[in-house]
Amino acid sequence: MKLKRVSAIARKEFLHVLRDWRSLGIGIAIPVVMLFLFGYALTLDVDRVPLIVWDQSATPASRDFISGFSASRYFQLVGSRQGYREIERAMDSREAVIALIVPVDFARRVASGRAVSVQAILDGSDSNVASFALGYAEAVTRSFSQRVTVDLLRRRGQPPPGRGLELQPRVWFNADMESRNYIFPGLIAIVMMVIAALLTSLTFAREWEGGTMEQLIATPVTRAELILGKLIPYFAIGMLDLVLSMLVGQFVFQIPLRGELWLIFAASAIFLIGALALGMLISIVTKSQFLASQIALVATMLPAFLLSGFVFPIANMPYPIQLFTHIITARYFVALLRGIYLKGLGLNLLFVDALLLALFAALVLVLSHYKLRKKIE
Repeated sequence: MKLKRVSAIARKEFLHVLRDWRSLGIGIAIPVVMLFLFGYALTLDVDRVPLIVWDQSATPASRDFISGFSASRYFQLVGSRQGYREIERAMDSREAVIALIVPVDFARRVASGRAVSVQAILDGSDSNVASFALGYAEAVTRSFSQRVTVDLLRRRGQPPPGRGLELQPRVWFNADMESRNYIFPGLIAIVMMVIAALLTSLTFAREWEGGTMEQLIATPVTRAELILGKLIPYFAIGMLDLVLSMLVGQFVFQIPLRGELWLIFAASAIFLIGALALGMLISIVTKSQFLASQIALVATMLPAFLLSGFVFPIANMPYPIQLFTHIITARYFVALLRGIYLKGLGLNLLFVDALLLALFAALVLVLSHYKLRKKIE
C-alpha cells in the first residue's frame, strides 16, 4: 500500500464532496438539524398533563385539594366543567387527559374525618401518559390526605401519627432525572450511524454510474488503497459531526459529560469506521446510487432507532428480538456513550462493547475488500 496513491484518492473524494453541496449538506447540515429536532421534540418526561375539574363542592377545602394539582409541575389546570357531557367533550377534543370530579359532600366529610371518594377519569388512548398521570394524581391525593389527617388530630388534641417507614431516594448519575440527558448521547450514535452509511453508500455507486470506475480500474491503485482513500474524507466529516454534536449537547442542551473526552473520540472513531465501511459495502454490491441510498437508510436508521435501546428498552422487547439486537452495532455504541456521558465509566467496564465495535468494523472492511473487483463485469 502506497500512501501517495491513498492521498490522491482521498484528495479526489474531498474535492467531490466540497463541490457537491448536496453531499456536504447531508454530511454537516442534516446532523445538526436532527440534533435540534430530536433534542427538543423527543422526550420521555411526562409533565404538565392537561387537567379539568368538576368541583361540585365549591368550598375552601375542595379548592385546597385542587390547588395541590395546579401547583404541581406534573399537571396543568386548563379549566373547569359542569357535568359529564362537558368532560366527555373535553376528552374527545384532546383538551384534557385527566378529569377530577369532587363530590358535593367533600368538605363535610373531610372536616369530620370520614372517608371521601374523588373520581378521576383518564383518557387511556396513550396508556403511557395515562399511567403516569394516574400515579401523579394518587401521589397528590395521598399527600393531601396525610395533611388533613394531621390537622384533624391536632384539632382534637391528639398527637400526630409517627412518620413510620420513610423512603429517602438518592439518584445517581442523572440527579435531575431529565430524559434529555439519557436520550442525547444515544442520539449522537443514531446521527453518526445514519449519516456515515448514507454518505459512503454513494461512493462506488457514483463511480459506476458516472463511468469513472473504468478509469480507476485501469490505474495501479489497489483495492485496499481505493477503499482507504475513499473512507478518509468521510471519516473526517463524521468526526466533525461528532464535535458539532458534543458542542450542541454542551452549550444548547446542557448535557453533563462525566467521562473522559478521549474515550468518546476513540469509541466514536471505531464505530464510525464500521458505519462507513457498511455504507461502502452496500455501494460496492448494488452499484446504484438510488438503490444504495435506500438500502443504507433501511439497514441503518430503522435498526439503530428501534433496536439499539435508544428509545425503547431492549429488556422490554420479546426475547427473539432481544437476541437479534446483538447484531446491531448501534446498541453497543449507545451503551458506550451513555456510560461515558452519564456514569463516567472507563474502558475497563466498556471494553467488551468497544471490542465488538472493532470486530464489526474489521469484518465489514474485509468484506468490502473482497467484494470490490477491479474489473468490468
